[in-house]
Amino acid sequence: MTGSMTFDDISSDFAFLDDWEQRYQYLTELGEALEPMPETEKTEDNRVKACMSKVWVRALPDPDGSGKVIFHGDCDTAIIKGVVALLVNLFSSKSPQQIVDMDVDALFDQIQLAENLSPTRHVGIYAIVDKMRAQAQALITF
Repeated sequence: MTGSMTFDDISSDFAFLDDWEQRYQYLTELGEALEPMPETEKTEDNRVKACMSKVWVRALPDPDGSGKVIFHGDCDTAIIKGVVALLVNLFSSKSPQQIVDMDVDALFDQIQLAENLSPTRHVGIYAIVDKMRAQAQALITF
């Protein structure tokens, strides 16, 4: 499932679901389906410190040598783990520059994520995005 989601996929999935109770369930299911992050990657360097939940993300060069990025991620709370899974799937298999340039705000506006999460979670989600972008940018070779 890694790297298979696009903005359109995510928007369609959220539009298909009738209410936020179903959308929260969908996010929980995404989190449950996320590939387990190796324990060795759950380091302080990979931790998103601005989150109240314990969240880790790690960018790795795709082993196929394509110049694309693969992400691993994990979280200790179900809904945020679902958001991590959504972001891992959205950002994986893209180039570092595509990740840095991606308009995640537009996606979050489309699916009305900000309006349906607490302000604290909203700040945390943007911290996850910022961490993932910074890790991707660090993989850009000049």
